Amino acid sequence: MMNKLAMTAAAVAVLGLSACASIVSDADYPVTISSYPAEATYTVVNKKGATIHQGVTPSIVTLPSGAGYFSGERYHVTVTKEGYEATSLVMDTDLDGWYFGNLVLGGILGALIVDPITGAMWRLPDSLDTTLQPSPVQPIASATAPVPVAMSEQAVTAAP
Repeated sequence: MMNKLAMTAAAVAVLGLSACASIVSDADYPVTISSYPAEATYTVVNKKGATIHQGVTPSIVTLPSGAGYFSGERYHVTVTKEGYEATSLVMDTDLDGWYFGNLVLGGILGALIVDPITGAMWRLPDSLDTTLQPSPVQPIASATAPVPVAMSEQAVTAAP
């Protein structure tokens, strides 16, 4: 009987002190960045303005979901390709559903300390996709266009 009570108390303690999102989820997420057309250059900048990653689409980059205590990260992604207009996208975090497991299972340390500090309470999307728009065509001055020539008065005079 004492052994059973000790096992139950240990199980409750483990559940009560656990951090559900940290156990079940991640704090770093692989995100696929793709564009149409492919082979565009992208830059990922975090909310502090630091460049986190640069690459060429398609690509998978692993990004942290947290930006500090109880703060999810927000990324600005700029995608460029010659002949196309640059595109800026925002990739924001969402609250991870597993974070609420702390409330259900009584993990007060997980809810107030572990998950908020590690960033595991946040999640990022699996992918970020964009379609680039062609740049407007600029008229180019033709090098073979006729150039007006001034005629001298002598050339205009008709012969008698």
